[in-house]
Amino acid sequence: MILAHLPSGYLLARGAGHRRGVMLVAALVGAVLPDFDMLWFWFVDHSEHHHRFWPHIPAVWAAVALITLPLARKLRPAWYAPLAMGFVGVLLHLILDTWVGSVMWLWPYSDTFFQLFTVPATQSHWVLSFLLHWTVLAEVAIILAAAVVYFRTERS
Repeated sequence: MILAHLPSGYLLARGAGHRRGVMLVAALVGAVLPDFDMLWFWFVDHSEHHHRFWPHIPAVWAAVALITLPLARKLRPAWYAPLAMGFVGVLLHLILDTWVGSVMWLWPYSDTFFQLFTVPATQSHWVLSFLLHWTVLAEVAIILAAAVVYFRTERS
């Protein structure tokens, strides 16, 4: 996924019954948070695919959630639900990346990437290859669904 992470976070929040506020923000942030590793990729380390960095590794997020959520529930109960929503947003991001982007679901036991479909390098730039491959229709569907939900509910 290239373009649909933010709209997917919006659909996540709306599907959970949240139209505005901290829960919407948590879903949106969680849905794009793993791609913040692109900053590291662009400015520091071009040597590896950014999906090898820790923000794209499900086991890392599971460990963080297993530590953070119980602490939040005990020490800051008001933070629990937004944090949980953020973690669900991260999980959604990783699931969507598995469509064509590859994720190391079995790390630390294996560093094998898993993806449902492979986008061949058919164009001069990898972004063009993605945008001109049939799998981009899933992104278009998510973006259109988010737009429909937004415009239907904001007008009412």
